[in-house]
Amino acid sequence: MKVLICAGGTGGGIYPALTAAEKLKENGIKPADLLWVGVRGEMEETLVPRAGIRLEKIVGGAIAGVSRLQQLKNGMKLLWSVWLSFRLMGQFRPDVVFLTGGYMAVPVGVAARIRRIPAVMYLPDLEPGSALKTISRFVDTVTATFSASSQYFPEGKRLIETGYPIRPALAEAAERPKPEALAHFGFTDDKPVLFVFGGSRGAQSINNAMMALLPEILDRIQVIHVSGTLTWPEVETFAHTLPEHLKQNYRPFPYLHEEMGVAFRSADLVVARAGASMMGECPLFGTPAILVPYPYAWRYQKVNADFLVERGAGIRLDDEKLKSDLSGIIQQLMLEEPERLEEMKKAAQSLHRPGAAERLAETIMEVGGKR
Repeated sequence: MKVLICAGGTGGGIYPALTAAEKLKENGIKPADLLWVGVRGEMEETLVPRAGIRLEKIVGGAIAGVSRLQQLKNGMKLLWSVWLSFRLMGQFRPDVVFLTGGYMAVPVGVAARIRRIPAVMYLPDLEPGSALKTISRFVDTVTATFSASSQYFPEGKRLIETGYPIRPALAEAAERPKPEALAHFGFTDDKPVLFVFGGSRGAQSINNAMMALLPEILDRIQVIHVSGTLTWPEVETFAHTLPEHLKQNYRPFPYLHEEMGVAFRSADLVVARAGASMMGECPLFGTPAILVPYPYAWRYQKVNADFLVERGAGIRLDDEKLKSDLSGIIQQLMLEEPERLEEMKKAAQSLHRPGAAERLAETIMEVGGKR
């Protein structure tokens, strides 16, 4: 069986697709029978070849959140990409197409429909963005992290709840003893641990808020702070200004890859954007979260945050309230109300869906086998 995969732009879509691809390999699909379609300059350009999967890059551009002129230019690119995708499918001859989001899903999904190739869509966020919402009418099966996503699709559309496919490195880290994870960062178990991150490039507003409050909490709370690559010089400079007795409780990094799982395992509380990965990783580790939705994108991060908040696993804090409210919420949860933090932990754990990658791979193979 041959599978064409289209996922790009953000880790929330790329990592689940990579995890599903590994399960497809375990189920007997050869690497040569996998083809990934992505965009030049995005994360997939590095991650996909590293996984041993052939990557084809075609042109494209976002339609949402850009100027009218840019919409016109990118629309023309996407139309051209329908032809490029159509031609690729003719050469590769996939049995099934697997889509996980990003604007490139539209031309690839349209090309699959024209060629009458069955398609499976995976929705990592609770609500689909404009690309997945557009293409959902063309796919045979929608898979989603949670069944609550069914409200965003027409009645009768086949939707399978899979859970969020977890990378093996994260799953392994979740099984490690916590003292071992703490020791990895040189921490002890006598103070709680806060884990802060804002994505691979970083979140300036979160970093600014953290640098303002760190001097007042580092004597009582240990902090792992992943700044992102764009704002790392500023955070690195700030770290050097801290008094020596506070530096011992602070671990700043520009980026973590394989160590993300160890950081999650060490943490008692997370501060992060409300991207798709939070829907799987916080439940996996049973880690409560302060969720800060990205304010300049489609509302899907707010929907993600509200889903976790309504189930008791998190607190939503909008960007404009970071400086005024973040310090108080952190100290209340970690120092004053540990029993509430424990309740949030149990709520997060209850949302974990083991075996998500297996279910996703099985669905892809089932749909592809019907062709």
